[in-house]
Amino acid sequence: MKILVTGAKGFIGKNLIAELRNRKYTEIFEYDRDTDLSLLDEYCKETDFVFHLAGINRPKEQSEFMEGNFGFTSDLLDSLKKNNNICPVMISSSIQAELDNPYGESKKAGEDLLFSYGEETGSKVLVYRFPNVFGKWCRPNYNSAVATFCHNIAHDMPIQVNDPSVEMNLAYIDDVVSELINTLEGKENKVDSFCEVPVVHTITLGEIVDLIHSFKKSREDRSVPNMSDAFAKKLYSTYLSYLPEDQFSYDLKMNVDQRGSFTEFLKTPDRGQVSVNISKPGITKGNHWHHTKNEKFLVVSGKGVIRFRKIDSDEVLEYFVSGDKMEVVDIPTGYTHNIENLGDTDMVTIMWANESFDPEKPDTYYLEV
Repeated sequence: MKILVTGAKGFIGKNLIAELRNRKYTEIFEYDRDTDLSLLDEYCKETDFVFHLAGINRPKEQSEFMEGNFGFTSDLLDSLKKNNNICPVMISSSIQAELDNPYGESKKAGEDLLFSYGEETGSKVLVYRFPNVFGKWCRPNYNSAVATFCHNIAHDMPIQVNDPSVEMNLAYIDDVVSELINTLEGKENKVDSFCEVPVVHTITLGEIVDLIHSFKKSREDRSVPNMSDAFAKKLYSTYLSYLPEDQFSYDLKMNVDQRGSFTEFLKTPDRGQVSVNISKPGITKGNHWHHTKNEKFLVVSGKGVIRFRKIDSDEVLEYFVSGDKMEVVDIPTGYTHNIENLGDTDMVTIMWANESFDPEKPDTYYLEV
């Protein structure tokens, strides 16, 4: 299938083309404002589907709205007609097409033109009134609040929120792209005359900003955002895409002594925490038990033994572990336990606990195994 994408270098266009290639669509005609106009006829002659994403949203002069959003649409459709190509045409409009402003009027004019074209030619036309779309590769400090907030907070730049209670309807770029690719198979989500992205998130500006600030702070408190919340998960992915390229990494606090080190890696409010323990050769750590706290140990380098003893028993259980064999050992409640490095190199153990460490309620009691 040959696919024409106008606005190919724009936010949605770049993401769509990247995923089309992932899905093995290889014949993609990319058209953007700097493309030779003579290629439009060639592309319109050969294409089997048109994603018309090109448009103007921040012109120098208001007259450019109509020129870019209506005029180029007219040129595109004329070229298709000239080449007797009645392939399906998708157009990206906006929820602002319902509003009485130059941008909305230009988008509405483009919609009406496409509907008339469909009636005249019999071509399948798909009109999407997108809400605000967010995700990676969106230009910050331009026309996207989410992109601006993510970029500026990540770069320690100021942001401005006049009214944090203002609600926004947002569509995530991956959901948009997935819906657009569905149209290639005739599986578009059509509601009356228009098509819609089925997943839209409604959230206030204040909530968005608070979330992004929490993402930035998570490096300090080692927290993990709530990935069970679909919007937070998508916003966190978006935020990370705006990190300065010299700040992808960050330090952790290593608690170091003569025995080795212990470093907290990740903390969650409801899934516990993950830490990295390094023990020097011959070192034994632990010798304590818990009422409710439970753990999982995974030795990833070196070799050792994990010992257990019920606090009211003399019987000692031993589990020999090694980085040569990935094996998780559960640490049940009511058993005092320790871990000893039996090798001649450092032993590295990934440790998960079912709750983040609370110094006020450590639930940890010293007792030799």
